[in-house]
Amino acid sequence: MASFRVLCSLALLLLTIPASRAVLDSHYYDQTCPQAEAIISQTVRNASIYDPKVPARLLRMFFHDCFIRGCDASILLDTTPGNQAEKDGPPNVSVRSFYVIDDAKAKLEMACPQMVSCADVIAIAARDVVAMSGGPSWNVLKGRKDGTVSKASDTINLPAPSFNVSQLIQSFAKRGLGVKDLVALSGGHTLGFSHCSSFQKRLRNFSSMHDIDPTMNLQLADALRKICPKGNTNPSAGTFLDSTSSIFDNEYFRQLTQGKGVFGSDQVLFIDDRTKSIVEAFAKDQSLFFGEFAASMVKLGNVGVIEKGEVRLKCHSAN
Repeated sequence: MASFRVLCSLALLLLTIPASRAVLDSHYYDQTCPQAEAIISQTVRNASIYDPKVPARLLRMFFHDCFIRGCDASILLDTTPGNQAEKDGPPNVSVRSFYVIDDAKAKLEMACPQMVSCADVIAIAARDVVAMSGGPSWNVLKGRKDGTVSKASDTINLPAPSFNVSQLIQSFAKRGLGVKDLVALSGGHTLGFSHCSSFQKRLRNFSSMHDIDPTMNLQLADALRKICPKGNTNPSAGTFLDSTSSIFDNEYFRQLTQGKGVFGSDQVLFIDDRTKSIVEAFAKDQSLFFGEFAASMVKLGNVGVIEKGEVRLKCHSAN
C-alpha cells in the first residue's frame, strides 16, 4: 500500500504544470504590432456573426489549451506521422473553430510578420468572445511563446464532466488555481453546449439506488431523456448548458441552485460545502461573478507560459 501511495504521488507530481517564469505584459505588442488586438477582435466578431457557436468554442479552446501543457497553443497543432496531437484526443474531438485562429494569424502575419504568437491569439480571442457576448472584459497579458509538443494522450488530464468537487479542486490546484477560480471559471459554461455522451450516465441506471442522478431536477432529466433517448446514435444530439446560451451571464449559477446543472461536475458545485456559498454568491450578484471570472481568466492565462518557445508562422504546425 505504501509503494502504491508513492507511485500515486509521483504521478500527480508529473501531471502538475509548473508555475510560469515568463513575464507577461498587457502592452507587449504596443511597439511591434499595435494593431494586433484590433485584428483579432474583428476576425472573431466576423466569425461569430457567421456562426453563433464560435464564442463558446473559442472560450473552450482556451481552457483546453491551458489545462494541458499550459497556454502554449499546443491544442492547435495538427497530428503528424507517429504522433497524435491534442486536438485529436477524445476530450477535444468536439473542439471546433480552429479556422478562426488561423484566419486571425494569417492577417497578423501580413501586418506584423513573426511577431504575435498563436498562444496570445487564443488568449485575446477568449477575452473578446466573452465581452462580445455580454460578459466582462479585461487586459490580456501577452508575450506567450508557442510550444512545439502536442500529445493526444495528455488530454486525459482534462477535468471530466463526472468529476466530484475533490477531483476538481485537485485538478485546478495543479494549475495554481484555487477554489474560487474553479467556481468562477466553471461559469464559462454559460456559453456552452454538450453532447449526450457527457451527461447521459446521469439519466439512466445512475446507481443501484437511483435510476436518475438524485441531484438533477426531474423536469430537466425528463427533457434530456427525450433529447438523448436510450440507444441514441445521433452524435450531434445534446443540449445547451444554460437557458441563455448566447449570452454571458450568471444564469448558469442560478440554474445550479435549482438542480439544473447538466454536467455532474457542474451540479456538485452546489452540493459541496466548499463551493456552495460561492455558487450562491455568483447566482445573486452577476457583477461579482464577472469580476471574479475576469481575474481567474488572467490567472489561467499565466499557467505554464514558456520562456523559450517560438512564434509559429502557421498555428497548426511548428516552424
